[in-house]
Amino acid sequence: MNNSFDLEYNETKKGRLDAFVSEQVEELTRSQVQNFIKDGAILVNGQAVSKNGYKLTTGDKILVNVPEEKPIKAIPENIPIEVVYEDDDVIVVNKPQGMVVHPAAGHPDKTLVNAILYHCQINDDDVIRPGIVHRIDKDTSGLLMIAKNNLAKQSLMKQLKEKSNLREYLAIVHGNFKEKSGKITAPLARSKNDRKKQAVVEGGRHAVTHFTVLEQFENYSLLKLKLETGRTHQIRVHMQYIGHPVAGDPLYGPKHTLPGKGQFLHAETLGFEHPRTHKWMEFSVEPPKNFQDTLTHLRH
Repeated sequence: MNNSFDLEYNETKKGRLDAFVSEQVEELTRSQVQNFIKDGAILVNGQAVSKNGYKLTTGDKILVNVPEEKPIKAIPENIPIEVVYEDDDVIVVNKPQGMVVHPAAGHPDKTLVNAILYHCQINDDDVIRPGIVHRIDKDTSGLLMIAKNNLAKQSLMKQLKEKSNLREYLAIVHGNFKEKSGKITAPLARSKNDRKKQAVVEGGRHAVTHFTVLEQFENYSLLKLKLETGRTHQIRVHMQYIGHPVAGDPLYGPKHTLPGKGQFLHAETLGFEHPRTHKWMEFSVEPPKNFQDTLTHLRH
């Protein structure tokens, strides 16, 4: 990333500093810009400003000094994890809702990778995402497979690419359905309006989600979803696209929704061919307590 950006505000109306910079510099999110303002790293006409909502006027010159990012390296941390299966090649875990999968900017530690590295040895040159072949969102719970060595990593990544593995989810979504099942085929790419979001975009990456309606309640439905592809936020965006956003989804759902922390989305079933024995392996775990309690409430 560039270390600095020179910008000029040419709008006739006054505009917010944080909004303008995040719109002009695609590499930066609005929250990053706000942190830079707070740290005095953004100058307007040569002067540091302290307010995110500082009003820019025509002709204002803005200098954005991007601090150098500290190198991130995953280190072992003694964090309890639920191991569903483990051998010398793979480990399958049930990730809790609220846990990030691997270190990144804003989440340098306390991730699933930190916990895995404390639990066992991962032989992988990737110092940030050792063993990781696929991910689920922070606020999605459920099954994840991790490779312990290069043979396993190459095999599992190949299965993901060839769509020969199995990934099924449970979700509580808004609204009811006339049909019992369906297939959503809609290409996905980063949203042009909000870089934190993905969106259905013509020319985006091919994405397919299959769904089956398991139960229907007043204003909500319980679905089983099967991924044919594995794009970022795929289920969440596809369900919003057909008018049935995942309940509790802070990015793609409505504000008035079921109480809870994050979306009601759970990676229930995971299947793959073992990298060494070539035996088919399949695992399933029940959704977390808050998910089950919500279902009980909806049923009554």
